[in-house]
Amino acid sequence: MHHLWLSVPLHATRGRHFYFAITLSRVTSNGEFVVKGNFKRLQPSASYANSTSTSRGFNEVDSLVQSSKLSASAAEFVPSGIMQYEDPPLYDENTSYYDEQTLAETVADFLAHLSSSPGSFESDVEQITAMLNSWVTTEELLNELVELIYTQSTAIPNFSYTGARLCNYLSHHLTISPPSGNFRQLLLKRCQNEFLQRDAAVRGDPETQKKFHSYVLFLGELYLSLEIKSAKGPPNRATILLCALKDLMISLFSKPVDANLICAVKLLKLTGSVLDDTWKESGQQHMEELIRRIENILLDATCSRDVRQMLLKLVELRSSDWGRVRAAAAASKATPDNDPNYFMNEPTFYTEDGTPFTAADPDYAEKYQEILDRQDYFNDPDGENGSEFDLYDTEDEMEPEIEEAYETFCLEAEKKRKQ
Repeated sequence: MHHLWLSVPLHATRGRHFYFAITLSRVTSNGEFVVKGNFKRLQPSASYANSTSTSRGFNEVDSLVQSSKLSASAAEFVPSGIMQYEDPPLYDENTSYYDEQTLAETVADFLAHLSSSPGSFESDVEQITAMLNSWVTTEELLNELVELIYTQSTAIPNFSYTGARLCNYLSHHLTISPPSGNFRQLLLKRCQNEFLQRDAAVRGDPETQKKFHSYVLFLGELYLSLEIKSAKGPPNRATILLCALKDLMISLFSKPVDANLICAVKLLKLTGSVLDDTWKESGQQHMEELIRRIENILLDATCSRDVRQMLLKLVELRSSDWGRVRAAAAASKATPDNDPNYFMNEPTFYTEDGTPFTAADPDYAEKYQEILDRQDYFNDPDGENGSEFDLYDTEDEMEPEIEEAYETFCLEAEKKRKQ
């Protein structure tokens, strides 16, 4: 009888070896062993101590794996605060960037460009119009375009002038003209909707008043810019806007709070001279009526001191024909007596102590001769009175008052630029 030790590595046991004692009872005629008894797992000898400790470790791991509830098909866990990476969408070369934008996005882009670079209006407006002609092909899109331009022109600060110019250009160059009206007609209808709310707007909350005031100033710019072609002669301004501006100012003066009064002053400074001339030509006294309303406000209303001063300046401006200088007498007949602008183009000189004087000054000849004498002294060709370069020997420094005023100016300019 023979005893054999067999070491059997099993794959499923992760490298562990099982030892079996086998009893061979006899050998057959063909040389085969006959196994007697069962397989038994025996304890290895001390030489296999290391393997045993390793096996024990693997047994513990196996028990953890068997008791684990983790699943390979479970959703991926990502800690909060960690942004997942996503592959960028593939770019289709056949799709243009501009095709992906909506009309509203495109209009907002070129209006922002015109707002930041108003000097490029003349060079860019033709291209903008060509783009809109290819895009705006339905009545619905035309209404959307009118609303977008109106909204942006009354919302973007200081854009009302450029917005009005754009509206005038589009009114002559947009080709679409549906039955509901062309660009100009739809724009005037949109303005009329706001006009009908004027009495409520001047009495509304500050935000409502602010939007209404932006609309009023835009309408003033639109009146000055919008041209309506006539069958004969030069283009005319929109008469309907002329009447609307008068009614808007009456509404503003009907609620004489500071914000409404400031808006009315700005509108009259902007359009006063044109409105005055137009009403005078038609024999209407609307400007006199508006000035009387302002004078009554100065007497009765409790506006702030600054606004009161603005109203007084406005009345003074109108009394001076809106600051305009009428044509002077012919050059051949002009004298200091019949032409108040006779000395307007004459240079201004300064005496040694800094007093300004012009040719209209009675002592002009004497003072002017003193200047010539000083020039002869400093430009002495013989060098008896020193070199002309001595004038520049002193250090170039500003007076304290001038330096302070310059610093204040720079600070104010920086604030305006940031705004």
